[in-house]
Amino acid sequence: MTRVAGIDCGTNSIRLLVADCDPATGELTELDRRMIVVRLGQGVDKTGRLAPEALERTFAACREYAAVIKEFGAERVRFVATSASRDAENRDDFVRGVVEILGVEPEVISGDQEAEFSFTGATKELTAHEHLERPFLVVDIGGGSTEFVVGDDHVRAARSVDVGCVRMTERHLVVDGVVTDPPTEEQIAAVRADIEAALDLASRTVPLAEARTLVGLAGSVTTIAGIALGLPEYQSSAIHHSRISYEQVRAITERMLTATHAERAAIPVMHPGRVDVIGAGALVLLAIMERTGAQEVVVSEHDILDGIAWSAAAAPA
Repeated sequence: MTRVAGIDCGTNSIRLLVADCDPATGELTELDRRMIVVRLGQGVDKTGRLAPEALERTFAACREYAAVIKEFGAERVRFVATSASRDAENRDDFVRGVVEILGVEPEVISGDQEAEFSFTGATKELTAHEHLERPFLVVDIGGGSTEFVVGDDHVRAARSVDVGCVRMTERHLVVDGVVTDPPTEEQIAAVRADIEAALDLASRTVPLAEARTLVGLAGSVTTIAGIALGLPEYQSSAIHHSRISYEQVRAITERMLTATHAERAAIPVMHPGRVDVIGAGALVLLAIMERTGAQEVVVSEHDILDGIAWSAAAAPA
């Protein structure tokens, strides 16, 4: 066993997994998993820069994570930064801050690398489920981008496209700095148009129609699952490997797009940081299911973060 720490810094949240990994057996024993919504990508789509307040929120989370990593004595740490930091002109400020706090340099990975990690994390357990048809289509709906990966035991094709719950919200559902509550039909149509264009782009690389099992990752998908299951609070064990039907996703998407901020915030499984972006995230998932004809989505709590942990364990000492 190798004790590792994987950090996934995305557009909306930064997450930590400390785990004991055995690459020889495929066993991962989770010791600590946590997430903080920091909105690193706040305004990046418009300004091209990481906002000072977003950087400070992210650095505060890094300081918390540094303490956890020290407490558990992780032997290896890998910090992966995704969409927002790829897009930002001042990403060097971000890199310097992370190095000072954690002692490791964040790896600003490509969309294809992001997809590879997501697929590994999501499917390492699912390959043992013989009742699930292959190939898998893994979709990781993030804040700034969505990754599409088709594969069996290994990746066959992958593509990252720039539609995510935060990016779509800021681009189409914000007027004069305020999220429209609820959005208008015209705003929703604009989001859908962007998503459909992104799906066209993804389908040029990834054979979406060939997939037999849709696997959904990240906060938008797990929140939808929690709502569909009627959970009284967020329960990772209940959400992990749950199967949510197309009809449930369609109904929840409509509910999220017509509810007020207060109504969404009152949903027991809703993280405060997702209240304003869940509508756009649900639209992304719904559009994917419509495009692929998927009648259900298998929800995984294991995603890019687990893939990062596995890669750290497999790296040369």
